[in-house]
Order: sequence, then C-alpha cells, then structure tokens
Amino acid sequence: MDWGFIARYAPYYVLAAQVTLLISLSGIAVSVLVGILCSMVRHARIPVLRQVAAAYVELSRNTPLLVQLFFLYFGLPKLGIVWSPEACAIVGLGFLGGSYMAESFRSGLDSVASSQADAASVLGMTRVQSLRHVILPQALAVAVPGIVANVIFLVKESSVVSGIALADLMYLAKDLIGLYYDTTEALALLVVAYATILLPISLLGTLLERRLDHARR
Repeated sequence: MDWGFIARYAPYYVLAAQVTLLISLSGIAVSVLVGILCSMVRHARIPVLRQVAAAYVELSRNTPLLVQLFFLYFGLPKLGIVWSPEACAIVGLGFLGGSYMAESFRSGLDSVASSQADAASVLGMTRVQSLRHVILPQALAVAVPGIVANVIFLVKESSVVSGIALADLMYLAKDLIGLYYDTTEALALLVVAYATILLPISLLGTLLERRLDHARR
C-alpha cells in the first residue's frame, strides 16, 4: 500500500465526494417530488394520467441509468436540447429514482385502510385535510424503509455519472488508475469515500424506522 499516494490524493477525493453528494442529493430531491406526484396519481386512479404514470415507472425501472444519461447528454442535443453534465446527472437520477420512490409511496398509501379517510370525512375534514393529517402520516411510516433504501441506491448509482465526464468519485478513481496504475490505493480511497457518505444515511434511516415503529405501537 502506497501511503504517500493516499496522502497526496485524499484531498482530491474530498472534492470529488462533494460533487457526488451534491448531485446525489439534488437527484434524490427530484426523485421524491416525482415519486409523490406519480404515487398520488396512481393511488387516486385518475384516468389517462394513471396510465402515463404507470408507463413512466416501467420505462424508468427497466432501462439502465447509463442509457438514460447517454440519451439525455448525447441524444437530446441532436434535437437542440443541450444539458450541462451536472443538470443531466440530476435529471437522470431524478428520472430513475422517481419510479422507485413512486412505488414506495404508493405501497404506503395502499397500506392505509379506506376507513381512515371515511372517519376523517365524518369528523368534518376536507379531502386535503384528511390526506395531510390522517393518510400521509400513516403512509410515510410504512414507506420510510423503502425510501431509505432508495436513497442509498441512488447515491450508489450516482457513480454512473462519470460516464458523461462529470468529475465525481468514480471519475477520479478511474482517472488516477489510468494515470498511475495504483489500483489498490485508488479503489481503497473510493471505498472509504462512499462508506463515509452512505453509513450515516443508513444509520439515520435505521433510527428513523425504529422511531416510527415505536410511534405506531
């Protein structure tokens, strides 16, 4: 193990980790918004829109992220739509993650008995109030494990954005391996960087799940 190499390039991994984290968090935020919208449309059984949302989920989940990114970054410019690598990565992660988030939110909504909405209506709540104060809190409690798993999945999937020349962690590791052939050291730094990002997310997710389980009992 070349500790001199590690000491020399560790700061570059910190900078690349910031890029990975920024892209991941932005993509996750987009995916949550898309997921909530799609799950609400499908749960409400709105004609046409429900079929569109279902088609989007199937398309997104059954095509690789790298293919989606190549379409956005290399394909759409042929039609006059030009993306920066950062915007392309965020939209790509949001497009992929939105389908997974939609399924997590939908499973949470479907777990809430229809009698809950009926009871809220009897108490004089409007449909929006019923959704906000009765249905969504219960649905989120069920959906949280899936949401946390999706967040971790999207952070890991962000490594694919190196394919469109975005200087994230994976891009840096591949660059250093190509230049110096210090494969072990470059990959060790890569593993440490991803673990540093993902372990806190996993631990916070576990803590949140336990608190929600305790609150439901």
